[in-house]
Amino acid sequence: MDEKKDPMVPDGAVNPINTDYKVGQDNIVVNVGPFGLDIHNRVFAVSGLLVVAFVVLTLAFQNQVEPMFSGMRSWLTSNLDWFFLSAGNIFVLVCLAVALSPLGRVRLGGTEAVPDYSYLGWFSMLFAAGMGIGLMFFGVSEPLSHFGSAMNGTVIENGVRTDWAPLAGAAGDAATATRLGMAATIFHWALHPWAIYAVLALGLALFSFNKGLPLTIRSVFYPLLGERVWGWSGHVIDILAVLATLFGLATSLGYGAAQASSGLNFLFGVPLGDTTQVLLVIGITAIALTSVVAGLDAGVKRLSEINMAIALLLMLFVIFVGPTLDIAKGFFSNLVAYMQYLPALASPFGRDDVNFSQGWTSFYWAWWISWSPFVGMFIARVSRGRTVREFIVSVLIVPSLACVLWMTVFGETAIIQLVRDGYEAASKAELPLQLFTMLDVLPLAQITSFIAIVLVVVFFVTSSDSGSLVIDVISAGGKVDAPLPQRVFWAVFEGLVAIALILGGGLVALQAMAVSTGLPFTVVLLVASMAILKGLASEPRVS
Repeated sequence: MDEKKDPMVPDGAVNPINTDYKVGQDNIVVNVGPFGLDIHNRVFAVSGLLVVAFVVLTLAFQNQVEPMFSGMRSWLTSNLDWFFLSAGNIFVLVCLAVALSPLGRVRLGGTEAVPDYSYLGWFSMLFAAGMGIGLMFFGVSEPLSHFGSAMNGTVIENGVRTDWAPLAGAAGDAATATRLGMAATIFHWALHPWAIYAVLALGLALFSFNKGLPLTIRSVFYPLLGERVWGWSGHVIDILAVLATLFGLATSLGYGAAQASSGLNFLFGVPLGDTTQVLLVIGITAIALTSVVAGLDAGVKRLSEINMAIALLLMLFVIFVGPTLDIAKGFFSNLVAYMQYLPALASPFGRDDVNFSQGWTSFYWAWWISWSPFVGMFIARVSRGRTVREFIVSVLIVPSLACVLWMTVFGETAIIQLVRDGYEAASKAELPLQLFTMLDVLPLAQITSFIAIVLVVVFFVTSSDSGSLVIDVISAGGKVDAPLPQRVFWAVFEGLVAIALILGGGLVALQAMAVSTGLPFTVVLLVASMAILKGLASEPRVS
């Protein structure tokens, strides 16, 4: 296609691989400042000031903000659970519709483009940046939580509606409780979150590589807003993306700090508490800065591949020394249970399981959505050359299956330890500690627990590193090689936001801010879905 005649592309736009692009509007052009900064003034200034103000106020009024965060999270999830669940369903349906339609034959980057990375490198970066800390934190704790609720007969609190299985068949029935618990867990880690990531990643890749627009969130809205995307309409979209990314990352970093400190206490007796978590955030952020300096290929890519190799080895170790046959059978039976209960799990209306839909699903969906600018842009940058169908299948199906395997290996092993061996330490431990107590009864427990801590730390580093790169691209108006000092600025402030939230209410505060920033960005993503469909319709397709 001749891009000069494409109505989707504004006058003067060229491929953003050339970072000296012009878009025909003065207010999108980045500027080199007196301190070597290359920023999009309004987005960087407003986002930076809001983040600095948040950190200062939260640290200054720690006691006052804790109940505010708790009330904020409770109100949003209890009143808007239907909205988050409905939006998640829409994103899955959009992905499936595009993949199965002729639009799936569009190639990202043009009909002659070839992939920049191998599948191995692509998947490694995708997993390490996308869900690493979450899988480590919830891999044992979430299956155990849902299983325990089902075993006690509290099917509503487990998130499994009473019409799925009579109480007489669920309460005290370990086999049924395992199926229900694993299905509920997989629901939060399979199709829906990856569809959220895929939608935004597809839009960014399409409008950047095919339409020649800047690699920033506002570009996705060009089919709907036209030239207005270069004004305040676009500024607001990018500012929301920066804030959503920053607080979504801070939530993950907070979980990572909590789990790492629990592991260090478990192995070496390091004191628990906010002080240890704050010191961990400071230390790991300092490590992340070295990776930021190294750049995408030398830093994030290398760390991601190393981390995924270690994670794979840990998972294989648990498979071979744990209940191997049960894990193998559980992978397939859990997939069947997930598909069986998926319609009821995803239903946004008429639910009795308010603890599950509000306490679990609403938070998860908001968290994934707040991560979507970060993960979506990261996926987009490494997905040039893929067809849309290949892209969606790879981003949706393959990672979902990997998450099912991970949850089955760690979650079902912990459940079997409880049911068959009567080992209750994991189920009674605090959530950040449950992974380590599960590993404690397997061979080489000290070594594997230490490896788990290393994994959490490196996932922490890759998330902080990748997140600062992505936020920097947005705040620089789509420029992918902005000066180093501003990437350092965002990496430092990711850590400061995490510290402020840890001191201002712990995990509740972290969850509250993820939900709060995820809410407006859910609206952004829903509108973006329409723009993506319109943009794909004007693209040539490979045969």
